[in-house]
Amino acid sequence: MGGFFGVASKSKCTLDLFYGIDFHSHLGTRRGGMAVYGKDGFSRAIHNIENSPFRTKFERDAAEMEGNLGIGCISDFEPQPLLIQSHIGSFAISTVGKINNMDELLEKVYTHGRTHFQEMSGGMINATELIASLICQKDSLVEGIRFVQEIVDGSMAILIMTKDGLYAARDRRGRTPLFIGRKEDAFCAASEDFAYINLGYSAYKELGPAEIVYITPEYVETVSEPKEDMKICSFLWVYYGYPTSSYEGVNVEEMRYKCGSMLAKHDNLDHIKPDVVAGVPDSGIAHAIGYANESGIPFARPFIKYTPTWARSFMPQNQEQRNLVARMKLIPVQSQIKDKSLLLIDDSIVRGTQLRETTEFLYNSGAKEVHVRPACPPILYGCKFLNFSRSRNEMDLFTRRVIKQLEGGKANDPEILKEYADPNSEKYNNMIEEIRKQQNFTSLRFHRLDDLVASIGLEPCKLCTYCFDGTQ
Repeated sequence: MGGFFGVASKSKCTLDLFYGIDFHSHLGTRRGGMAVYGKDGFSRAIHNIENSPFRTKFERDAAEMEGNLGIGCISDFEPQPLLIQSHIGSFAISTVGKINNMDELLEKVYTHGRTHFQEMSGGMINATELIASLICQKDSLVEGIRFVQEIVDGSMAILIMTKDGLYAARDRRGRTPLFIGRKEDAFCAASEDFAYINLGYSAYKELGPAEIVYITPEYVETVSEPKEDMKICSFLWVYYGYPTSSYEGVNVEEMRYKCGSMLAKHDNLDHIKPDVVAGVPDSGIAHAIGYANESGIPFARPFIKYTPTWARSFMPQNQEQRNLVARMKLIPVQSQIKDKSLLLIDDSIVRGTQLRETTEFLYNSGAKEVHVRPACPPILYGCKFLNFSRSRNEMDLFTRRVIKQLEGGKANDPEILKEYADPNSEKYNNMIEEIRKQQNFTSLRFHRLDDLVASIGLEPCKLCTYCFDGTQ
């Protein structure tokens, strides 16, 4: 997914920038970058962070770089920030989002005038470079950003640094959040609001959909007003968001407690008697606490995540390696597993591999039963907006493979999929039972979409639930 952070300060900004970017490390783990502007002009550093934390790779850069303006990012894919020289001036740019109409936009750039892009491995174009090129088709940065917001199919949040200040722009439909923090001699922009709290900043504002602000050390000015239409990602609260984050006034940890509580309220425990409720670390834990508090079933930690050296499970680009890392990190507490009936809550079932292996791991450690309660509905569609999965084939999703087994050639029929998204339908129940059998769960019940929306507490029309029901 990725996240960015920017600072406009009256004094040296490098340490704030360094730690502010680092606080976004949960959002991506392939590349990091930071750029500053000072008396010597623009300077920049980009490093691969697949095998070591951001702090380790950038400590020397943070000590050596000088400037009072800076931007940086944690990126899942593209090297950034990029330094651009153009007819509207020199600037550094970083982006967070996903472009679905890349070929169409490239053609638009090529027909506008002969140009070229640096080709990445695999023949890909750096999306941030394409966005910079589109911005430069207009006569000002603000006009260019508005142009990008209108023509990108997907989502695109933008952070730009000039020699005088920063421009921060939330994506057109507000699918990802963007915050401004303030302290005595500086302002900052961040994808996550908690990132600036320990740096001495307080909350200043959360940008609205498509809003663009200009930031200097002295002030923040809205240069393009926010739009009403919002579709913020509901999965931010379920999985991506750090527990201390809040989006649109709704804290992630609090939402997960409510989510687990609603799972328990609507669960049928007449025929099962779990000894304990457990959450798959890390994101499943708060959901499990909410379930345990509501149900009265004790909360326990039958396995502990080993974090000193193992990074997040989605860090490796290779799926087989991701699965291996996920398995290696979980250390069993045998006395909490042996001869126990466990009710296990994970944030979701995506490809199915990790949770199945976790279940087998519990059985092999002596568990008597493993009842599974994912904290969101079945994922039926690949995300089109946040790079939640870079898979180009929706058959990588476990639920879609199960539907194909049940439906054959009709598995991609929109009307058929609509039935599988309906928790009151026979097809939905057949799918859940097939998933349960293939995953070897004792029982299985997903969170309902209406309950998920209620757990968040925003108006349903403001939430993106595309991955669950195909609704944009």
